[in-house]
Amino acid sequence: MGHHAVRDLVETLVSIPSHDDETAAGDRIERWLQEETDAAVDRDEAGNVIARRTPTDGSTDDSLALVGHHDVVPPADEQVDADGEYVVDERDGRLHGRGTADMKGALAAAMVVFRDADPSVDLVFASFVGEEQGGIGAQAAIEAGFSPTWAVVTEGSTGYSASGVTDVAVAHKGRRGSTIHAMGTAGHASRPEESENAIYRASDAVDIVRSLAAPDATVLGTDLSGSVAVTEIDGGSAWNVIPDNCSVTVDERTVPGDRVDLAQVQEIKGVEWEVDQDLPPMACGDPVFANRVLEAAADAQPGEPQQVAKPHATDAGWLAAAGTDCVVCGAAEPGEAHTSTESVSLEVVDRCYEIYRTVAESTANN
Repeated sequence: MGHHAVRDLVETLVSIPSHDDETAAGDRIERWLQEETDAAVDRDEAGNVIARRTPTDGSTDDSLALVGHHDVVPPADEQVDADGEYVVDERDGRLHGRGTADMKGALAAAMVVFRDADPSVDLVFASFVGEEQGGIGAQAAIEAGFSPTWAVVTEGSTGYSASGVTDVAVAHKGRRGSTIHAMGTAGHASRPEESENAIYRASDAVDIVRSLAAPDATVLGTDLSGSVAVTEIDGGSAWNVIPDNCSVTVDERTVPGDRVDLAQVQEIKGVEWEVDQDLPPMACGDPVFANRVLEAAADAQPGEPQQVAKPHATDAGWLAAAGTDCVVCGAAEPGEAHTSTESVSLEVVDRCYEIYRTVAESTANN
């Protein structure tokens, strides 16, 4: 019954466009929860849908959240029909369409588990908006007091240790994007000594960036390596003018703990450094909870899941920064999200239902 309900719900959710406006998808999720459960369902001002159930013997001090998001990135042309509706196609055991992997497949599994489970602690379901815009919904919910003890964030964790195996991510990298602004004074290129070349100052800053070693981290025995790279440069106005400004984009993949000290580029005259985006990394601080999810994953599949690290930031980073112990466990495989051929294995979506239900019914005070 659970698997059939999950598959029907996946198709329903995937068919609802939610790249420009998440309202319709949020409406459907909210209505389903109201019709299928007796839970308290809240739709906050940001558009997040959050519901809570208590165990049959009463509320507990701890809570477990099943967390996803219902926004998606814009679809490719072939993922939309002539009427602007999303194309949903099942073939060869996979559901194809925008949002199948990222992340309405696992989201549907979490919704049906929220309905079906006999939870051991307070059980929360949360579907956030704006994850693809840097975690807008998650941040709004946290600011409003969303603070579960534990969370399973249902982003992809399948296919990391081995093809087809649904692993448990106990850590993930963050992403800090920043811009180095170099200012100088303009002048004629025939008299360069009379000007201050902003490109030269930017080049000196780039040399500093290249000299910085990105930190590493280990979370529950799982290693993560950070990185830092210059990815764009923009400066100059004409072939015969010494430029008075130049900007450099820096992409960092951050790990729990230390950060690259990019602020030191500001020691160069005329150089400023500005952070444009800072998506936090995630590290699970509760090994007992992480092991419990791993055991549930092992029981739900023939393969041998591992505790792994994800290279991508998720809403788990915001939750972890606010004090929730998180893992990431979901159906999406590397290379599926955000692609024109996005799809998800329906067998793995069913597996996620089993994993989430086992965790919901076995999580208790450590």
